[in-house]
Amino acid sequence: MAAPPQLQALLLAINALLRKRRYHAALAVLKGFRNGVVLREKLRAILQATYLHSRNLACFVFAYKGLCALQSRVQGQTYQMHSFLAAFLGGLLVFGDNNSINSQINMYLTSRVLFALCRLAVEKGYIPELKWDPFPWYTAAVWGIVLWLFEYHRRTLQPSLQSSMTYLYEDSNVWHDLSDFLLYNKSRPSK
Repeated sequence: MAAPPQLQALLLAINALLRKRRYHAALAVLKGFRNGVVLREKLRAILQATYLHSRNLACFVFAYKGLCALQSRVQGQTYQMHSFLAAFLGGLLVFGDNNSINSQINMYLTSRVLFALCRLAVEKGYIPELKWDPFPWYTAAVWGIVLWLFEYHRRTLQPSLQSSMTYLYEDSNVWHDLSDFLLYNKSRPSK
């Protein structure tokens, strides 16, 4: 069933507009925004990742609590070092496999640990408490560094981050017609 002539004319006009170099920068911004909104993850991959994540956390909690209890039982009381040793061994056993899920968990924890250590250093008086909020400057530095790395030293970034940034910042520069401008990130093969 063919589209009405008015719709065909509209699509031709839109596709002609999308091909004009004059509007490329503005349209690339719009498409980049669209790419950021569209969720392209497949359900199966999400479910597998969720399962691995929850299973690893469950195994870690079991190992950590068991090792803490064992140390406390053997030594007759609980010491601060018990927590570190139990988590160290549990982390090595459960999260030591270098895969994408463990990598994400460990990177998340690294950021939380660094923030906590900064707060602890202020609390203990090792560094002075700032009179102003450093968060906006921290955020600006993180985004500035990550985009600089992406543009000029991409190979240093984790593959999933490279993929996401390619999708958002490079794939948004390319389109051929309305279908790959709004609906699909890349053209579908011709039938």
